[in-house]
Amino acid sequence: MTSSLDNTPGTGPVVPPTATGTPTTTPSLRHLNGQTHAWLQVFACAARHGSFTRAAEELHVTTGAVSQQIKQLEERLGFKLFLRRSRGLELTGEGARLARVVEQSYSAVGLEVKRLRSGLMSGVLRLRSVPSFLSKWLAPRLPRLQARFPDIELHVRAEDSDSPLREGDFELAVDLNDGHYPGMQVTDLMEEEIFPVCHPGLMRGRPPLRSAEDLAWYPLLHDITAWRGSHDHAEWEFYLASIGAPEINVQRGYTFNRNHLSMEAAIAGMGVAMARRTLITDELSRGTLIAPFAQRVLTGKRYVIVHPHGTLDDGRIQAVHDWIVEEAERDRLRQS
Repeated sequence: MTSSLDNTPGTGPVVPPTATGTPTTTPSLRHLNGQTHAWLQVFACAARHGSFTRAAEELHVTTGAVSQQIKQLEERLGFKLFLRRSRGLELTGEGARLARVVEQSYSAVGLEVKRLRSGLMSGVLRLRSVPSFLSKWLAPRLPRLQARFPDIELHVRAEDSDSPLREGDFELAVDLNDGHYPGMQVTDLMEEEIFPVCHPGLMRGRPPLRSAEDLAWYPLLHDITAWRGSHDHAEWEFYLASIGAPEINVQRGYTFNRNHLSMEAAIAGMGVAMARRTLITDELSRGTLIAPFAQRVLTGKRYVIVHPHGTLDDGRIQAVHDWIVEEAERDRLRQS
């Protein structure tokens, strides 16, 4: 911070003599101590508001404390900063000049801090995710992440739940499981519900699809990688057992190794697929898929963010982690 007060070290501009007739000098800003800089902050606030009272409210101190600190600053600098008028405060010529310089200086400091902090939000971040979640939920939201942190370079990998999570291979991973990851830390995102869906035209020429018993007349579509450790027909078996449906042969139909592929097959009219609530919102709202009966089942599995211990000490990784959590919360509120 510089101003006309900054003179040759050890000297300062001569000001009018004191009552005793002894001339005084004002110290240069390079010799101002921490207390004086604190008074300058109070001065900047009072100058901005044109009021000691409003400055006191912003600073959470008394009006008297503001007035006293301004007085001490004036004594320290050797000139008046404010004129007390009946209509309120008025900056002196020197006060106006100093206020302008101080405000510019604090603005420059704030801008530089912002630049320094944004510099920490840069570099490569390795993010892996189960493929269907990445395709249907995460990828459409990534432009918002890019807009918020344009200097973070994401390296995104789709990996099945069967693929092991090895420390050193990623900074953040989104997985669908029961939340048990030895040696890792876990942040819950959302629970998952499953329910049958199909294309509206699938029922033409077939018996109505009003209950689970009617599935016997329809091809079934399976995601064989439903969750970590699941088998080919696990979703359908789990769902039907959970709603207490009579025994139905689910070991038939078509299999896919991605949930979003089974959804595409359902949209094409190939059969009835098991949808995940988190990943099916758009298709249901557009009407490209319908839920023929409304029984939904919690799987006991949930989407989680997995990260090695200590990873979130990196502000860049913490920022992306918190953004994903924020998006999941926004999604939950929208669906509630």
